[in-house]
Amino acid sequence: MMQQRPVELLAPAKNADCGIEAIRHGADAVYIGAPRFGARAAAGNSVEDIARLTAFAHQFRARVYVAVNTILKDEELAETEEMIWELYRAGADALIVQDMALLQLNLPPIALHASTQMDNRDADKVRFLQQQGFSQVVLARELTLQQIRDIHEACPSVPLEVFVHGALCVSYSGQCYVSQHCFGRSANRGNCAQFCRLKFDLVDADGKVIEQEKHLLSLKDLNQSDQLEQILEAGATSLKIEGRLKDMDYVKNVTAYYRQKLDAIFRKHPEYCRASSGKCEYTFRPQLEKSFNRGFTHYFLNGRKTDIFSFNTPKSLGEEVGYVKEIRGKCIIVAGVKPFSNGDGLCFMDENGKLQGFRVNRVDDSNKIYPVEMPRVKPHTRLYRNFDQEFDRLLSRPSAERKITVDWTVGEYPEGFVLSLKDEDGVSVSVPFAAEKEQARSPQEENVRKQLSKLGNTCFTVGQVKVDWQDNWFVPSSVLAEWRRVVIEKLEQTRRVNFPVHYRKIPTDFTRQLREKQGQESAPLQGMHLTYLANVMNSRAESFYKSLGAVQVEPAFEKKEPAGAVLMFCKHCLRYSLGWCTKQGGRRSPFREPYFLVSGDGRRFRLEFDCRNCQMKVYADEGENR
Repeated sequence: MMQQRPVELLAPAKNADCGIEAIRHGADAVYIGAPRFGARAAAGNSVEDIARLTAFAHQFRARVYVAVNTILKDEELAETEEMIWELYRAGADALIVQDMALLQLNLPPIALHASTQMDNRDADKVRFLQQQGFSQVVLARELTLQQIRDIHEACPSVPLEVFVHGALCVSYSGQCYVSQHCFGRSANRGNCAQFCRLKFDLVDADGKVIEQEKHLLSLKDLNQSDQLEQILEAGATSLKIEGRLKDMDYVKNVTAYYRQKLDAIFRKHPEYCRASSGKCEYTFRPQLEKSFNRGFTHYFLNGRKTDIFSFNTPKSLGEEVGYVKEIRGKCIIVAGVKPFSNGDGLCFMDENGKLQGFRVNRVDDSNKIYPVEMPRVKPHTRLYRNFDQEFDRLLSRPSAERKITVDWTVGEYPEGFVLSLKDEDGVSVSVPFAAEKEQARSPQEENVRKQLSKLGNTCFTVGQVKVDWQDNWFVPSSVLAEWRRVVIEKLEQTRRVNFPVHYRKIPTDFTRQLREKQGQESAPLQGMHLTYLANVMNSRAESFYKSLGAVQVEPAFEKKEPAGAVLMFCKHCLRYSLGWCTKQGGRRSPFREPYFLVSGDGRRFRLEFDCRNCQMKVYADEGENR
């Protein structure tokens, strides 16, 4: 028999209600912020809410991962340890973490996932994390298909988590320090100030302006929905949707879209299967372009491309709906095939490359739009819809239902009857009910099927009902209803007991024991000097790295900013984007390097193009305060 590989669709949850809707709309797992110490400080959740979410998710064998992925101060470690125990007791299935100090604490046997904040780009890093007890690794967003494949082939037993949708950080995650440098708000502490979405001028070494007031570090949003088969073939196990700050409508729509895409793939490729239970039915047609997006890109999945950035605006464009055909007084006539509704939000780029928007007050004849306030828009201007009133109305109501299929068998024994129930996961229960047997005057099978199919607000739906009686017995409908309730409760209880828990695979002291057996020279970090890029904020993390052989561990950027430190490491390259990368076939730039980004408040940032590693580095200009 073919060994199927479970594939996990992992959705974001701003809060417990968002997480419940993500599960209801098809997620196999959700990730949610802990009460404190998550990489999105604005998305913290109480332990009680996380317990409510896990109770709902576990009905469908879906999982809840809790983000505790900031770097921690020494005085925060005791509180973090206590919180993790509370999360474990609340039913959380895994922690997404960054700080290696956690491996030095007294933790419950909960699974650990290595956050993308740990800068997981190659097989050596993934192998190292596996040795330290991590059971899943979130890869960097910048990787190509071949790089994902190489990591999987080198570490075939490690589940790899790959981002497939959502916002992109322009710097490698965990290696961005510009927010801390400029505003005292650390991305590694969950307080990123979104520096990369600001406007900049680009100037050369002579002060000549190359680009003016452009969002030069702002990227489009990731959309790999047409690359899922290739990503799975490369070895990914978990497909991750970004968005722990996104609203519920976004989570519903995007999760449902990817659920349908994956289910279609599974029908073609039996080597894959779902990582959770139940089938979803929707009251709407999921459409990615109707949710917040800055335009879509595959990023670097298929190599370096020119379509990754969004220099004109960091705001949502939405879906393209046509262009302005004609303007008649206070009416805009649109050429296109998309219908409009009163209340829609439309936007366009003006002649200066600035995003402008307006609200639709009234629509006539499907393409005659009367705005609330007439915008300064010209004929032939392309229009986008970033708010669809009718689609929003659909998603504001209950929009999905998820049910687990169960089959009934009704049998008998001398003193009564036996009801057996088996679900799609193979979990089964049988309950005998003592009862006097009475011959019925009319056929009873149809009534038995009808009563046992009434599963109401449970998470189950009936597949088959088999009545295996030797005679036509009469059982009152009220009695069948009570028996049904008892059996359903027993199945729910049995599913809870049989929920497959994922524990830590390797004990915390595994590496230490290994070194004691093999000698100190086997330490994985033997003789290494770790810089600020290791993000070591506390003494326990420093102790951890030194126990693995590191001879020097510098403090985190947040503790002591190193002179001349790189503030951002970007795969996105402005030289390439402007057509001046001779390595990639571009022409030679007419401007003299180094180039500088100049922000609206006058700060200057020097760019360095590391062509050997094909990346752009951003430094604070040493003369910026002169």
